[in-house]
This record gives sequence, C-alpha cells and structure tokens, in this order.
Amino acid sequence: MSSAFDAFTDRLLGEHYAEYPELASSLGLTAFDERSVDLSAEAEGRRSAWRATSLAGLRAFDEATLTPDQRIDRDFLVAILRGAQILEPHAMWKRQPADYLGPGLNGIFTLFLHRLRPETELVDAAVARLEGIPRHLAAGTANLEWSLVPAIYVERAIGQAKAAERYVRTLVPEEAKDAPGRTRLAAAGAKAGDAIARFGAFLTENRGRASGAYAIGEAAYSALLKEKELLPYGARELRERGREQYDLLVAEANRIATEIDGSGDWAALCEKLNRVHAADPEGMRREYEEWTERARAFLKAKGLVSFPTGERCLVEPSPHFQRPVLAVASYNRPPAFSDSMTGHFFVPFPPDGESASEIAKRLEGNSSANIPTTAVHEAYPGHHWHLVVAKANPSKVRRTFSTPYFHEGWALYAERMMREQGFFTDPKHLLYQYEATIFRAARIVVDTSLHLSEMTFDEAMAHMQAKANLPPPIARGEVGRYCAWPTQASSYLTGMLEIVGIRTRWLARKGRNDIAALREFHDALCGSGGLPTALAERAIS
Repeated sequence: MSSAFDAFTDRLLGEHYAEYPELASSLGLTAFDERSVDLSAEAEGRRSAWRATSLAGLRAFDEATLTPDQRIDRDFLVAILRGAQILEPHAMWKRQPADYLGPGLNGIFTLFLHRLRPETELVDAAVARLEGIPRHLAAGTANLEWSLVPAIYVERAIGQAKAAERYVRTLVPEEAKDAPGRTRLAAAGAKAGDAIARFGAFLTENRGRASGAYAIGEAAYSALLKEKELLPYGARELRERGREQYDLLVAEANRIATEIDGSGDWAALCEKLNRVHAADPEGMRREYEEWTERARAFLKAKGLVSFPTGERCLVEPSPHFQRPVLAVASYNRPPAFSDSMTGHFFVPFPPDGESASEIAKRLEGNSSANIPTTAVHEAYPGHHWHLVVAKANPSKVRRTFSTPYFHEGWALYAERMMREQGFFTDPKHLLYQYEATIFRAARIVVDTSLHLSEMTFDEAMAHMQAKANLPPPIARGEVGRYCAWPTQASSYLTGMLEIVGIRTRWLARKGRNDIAALREFHDALCGSGGLPTALAERAIS
C-alpha cells in the first residue's frame, strides 16, 4: 500500500471540498457549511490549473506501489478530472446562467434537508449562503457572453429564478422553528431575493441576444465516453446502439399491448393509461409512497439484496426551486460522510402557480400504471438502496465522486431485475417498465444527435413526444436538460447494458445463478461505489 498515494488523495479531496463547499456540505462535511463557491472568472482559471496539476500528480505514481483498490481510485480520479478538462474549451461558465443560481439554492436546501447540526448553527450557515447569492449572481452577470449562451439555457434559468426568488424570501425562513432564526433568514432572504429578481430581469432583458450553440460536438462527446466513462465506443456507435435497442424494446412493448387490449400499439395504449392518475399532486405522492414500500417488501421477501441497518427512504414533494426545470422524479442521498441513512425520494410536483391544464399534464406524466417502475428506479433497489450501501465503502474517493453511467445504469438495471424476478405482475405495470426503457433508448438517440448538431431542439422535442410517449411540457423539460448536460441522458440504458454484461460474466465465474449468488453480486457491485462500469467490474473481480 502506498501511504504517499493516500496522502495525495486526501490533499486533493480537501482542495476539492474547499473549492466546492456546497458539495462538501451535501456529503456531510459540516466544516464547510458557512462557505460558498467562488464563481468568478479568476476562480475558473484557478480550477483549470488545479486540474492539470492534480492529473500530473496522479499519473506520476508507480503502478507497482499501489494496491488494486488504490489503482481503481487513481484511475477513477483521472477519469473525473479528464471529464472536466474535456469540457473546459466549451466554457460553460460563460454559457450557463443556471450555474449561478444552483449553488446557493442547493447549498441552503441540503443544510435543512439533512439537519446535521443544531438549528442555530444551520441558521448561521444558511444566512452566510444567502449572503453569498448576490456574489454568485454578480459573477454570472459579469461572466455570461451572449454570443455563447444558448437561448434554451436562458429560458430554463428564467423559470428557475422565479421559483428561487420565492424560495429564499418565503420558504427558507420557514425552516427555522424559533422567531429569531426566522427573522434572520427572512432578512438575508430578502436581500438574496432582490439579487435573484435583478438577475432574472437581466436574463429577460438579454434573452434576445442569446445566440450560442449547446452542441459540444462529436469529438468532445466521444472523448467523454472514452476518457471519463471508460467505454470502448464513441458518440456515433452509441447512437446506433440506442436505435437498435429502441427497435427491440418497441417490439416487446407492442407484444404486451396486444396482450392487454389487442391493439399491438404500446404508445397508443400508454396514452390511454396516462389519463388514469391521481386527482392531485398529493395523491400522486401517496401512490409513489405505497409502491416504494411494496418494492422494499418484495426485495426483502425474495432475498435479492441485503439491507443496511437503519436505512429509510422518505417520499416527498420536489423542492420548489427545482420544479420549473425538472419534470421527473429525483432522489437525494443521505450524506456520505454522516451517520444518516435517510434518503429523500422527490415526487415531481408542478411549479407554483401552474395552470390546471399544465398540472393535469404533469399528472399524466406520472400515471398510476407508471408509478411502480419509477418507485423501483428511485428507491428500491434503485438509487436509494444503492447509495446507502455505497456509504459503507472505506474509500473517500468513492464516497465523494460517482458517475451517472453507474448510478443511473444501476437504477435502470434495478427495474429490469425486478421485472425478471416477477415484481410487475400487472401487464400494465410491465408495459410501463418497457416504456421506461424505450424512453432511455430514445434519450440516447436524441442526446447524441443534439450534440452532433444533427437534430434541432424542436426536432428533439418531437422525437421524444412521438418515440417516448412524453407530454409536451415534459418533453420540453427533458430536451432542455439534454442540451445543458451532455452525455448524462445516455447514461441510463448504456450503464444498464454494461451492468448486465458484468453480471453475466460474474455469475459464470461463480458457476451459480441462484438468488443467493444474485444477492452477492448486487451487494458487491453497489458496495463498490459509483465507479465507471469498467472499474466497477475490476473492483468485484
């Protein structure tokens, strides 16, 4: 074992937390709670230089001096840093207005979500971060270059700014139970709200000047796949894989549709079933909660995974500031460096003030037949189960970083595995599990095509509506997300297929394919963290 490597990674992680204190807080490192990220142009230059120096230091270690786990951590850190370097020429800090809203909002939200400190200290930290919001937005006003900013980024940020202003003015003060705390949060929130209002007005006034491109291009997209995700193929090969999977999945979904109503048309049947949903968002939340508990009970009865002591998953409305930009369910893990084992499954409530017709469309996107699959994906044995298991990994590197190609791939694998094991007994529920996978295949096609500049935003929206059965507002939100977060949308099905391959090889080596072997595989793979799938396979070999 190399103690020099351990010292190097400890220093690297400490420097990373200091640069991104909101991230550190979300991990449970409370010493960073009063700090806010520096979003100035100077800080961006400093971070770029730090990445180059850190990469050189990691690559200088003699392979022979490292243990197998240290080699995995080294290769993982190199992949993380290379991913950031690949995107440096695209200067997202000059293009993405939402990057200046996000840290303050998420940094305050996670403080009160997890409540790892006494309330008086949480109020102190939240006030400090509220006071940092005007600095963040001033940096955004200075840094954004309208010839680089895509119009869709501005549109999303304007919607987020409206929700953010209400959040800091009204909702943050309500987090304090005592009057003095509420007063302090209200005063700081008013100033932050004023700054957010000015930033929203600034975006609105300049939206007509936004003329930048969101596409990162084939070279960068393929480099992210190969150097960050350690996959053996590039953007075009991935797109062909998505198209092939789409056709296979549609054929099976049409077979199930024939079984249900004789139509043989999965999309038309899902459109009908989408109209069967809860009467209101709270009813939708209760349905999600019921199916979350059913999935957990099924896993326990079948013995498909091991459950860490004290874990629980709360099913709650999505944060107000998140609702304008995220129309799907999401999950927030318990802090990796805390004792907490409580995760938060956020149900996609509509934005405040939304019209009745738009609320109905949001409910259609979360129909009753669709909810079982999403509960599996977000909670058991998807994100929640994976991330409470990963907390036990001794590596600080793996508790700090993860890749969507593992954690989203795992969550889609969880859906498939539960289907294989007989959880979806109602054919309508089974149909929606296939629909969810079809959706991820369509995402691969759209995400790659957008960033190869071979599909426009409107064409991408139309594709997701026609091929993935998405209502217009959800399709619009989805495509906006793909534009802003290249390669992430492709991670679900890609990662799932890689994990299925790992499982096949692992079980073949064991010479067993029973429930006990499957449980051992699940526990080992998720216990390795959220590594690129090639490294995850090395970790359990």
